[in-house]
Amino acid sequence: MLLAAPLAHAAEDECKPELGRGWPPATENHGQAVERLFAGGATAALSLTTLPRYSAESGLVLIPGEGEGDWRLRYAEAEDRVASWSGGALRMRVDQEPDVNEVPMPAALARRLVADWQRALAASVPADRAAGFHDADTLLFVAGDLRVSGLRPDCGAGELLMRQNDLLIEATDDGDERRARRWNQLAASLAELELWLAGNAAGGAGEVNGND
Repeated sequence: MLLAAPLAHAAEDECKPELGRGWPPATENHGQAVERLFAGGATAALSLTTLPRYSAESGLVLIPGEGEGDWRLRYAEAEDRVASWSGGALRMRVDQEPDVNEVPMPAALARRLVADWQRALAASVPADRAAGFHDADTLLFVAGDLRVSGLRPDCGAGELLMRQNDLLIEATDDGDERRARRWNQLAASLAELELWLAGNAAGGAGEVNGND
């Protein structure tokens, strides 16, 4: 709880992430092309895609398994930048094979991750705040049926999501033993996020009821 308290305070008093719902202007075609390339025909339950200003795109993709079986966690990097100007026209270079690392992820942990990210994004980004255009590296979050886009968050729940994203990327490059430790670290980080969510919800209820 001591770890979660500063995040809850930041979320209430200071944290204003540059994130909004949906697609930023002039980004949807590019984003969709990259997401489809990285998913490889599968339907992702969660993804976090980075669209840099100039360099090649990268992204994390979580794909449900069959029944109670393991899910698939994938980290992909485009071999060449997908969005490319040629002859004055913007084209999407999707006829390439991205560099992909893919590992199994326990189903229960994967479901918890999707649910917690969806709750955290919904709590951090008001439903009436549309994603804005930024002339900078843009992040595309998808958790379940929720899409949030914008700049990398560095406070509140968004800061925890980015730490978890880093853990997940590391897990895709680990052997079995080290990856098991990553899952334990992720579970601990999700517990911290859940404390933040509980504190954020309690704070909102207090405001509605007129409590300090």
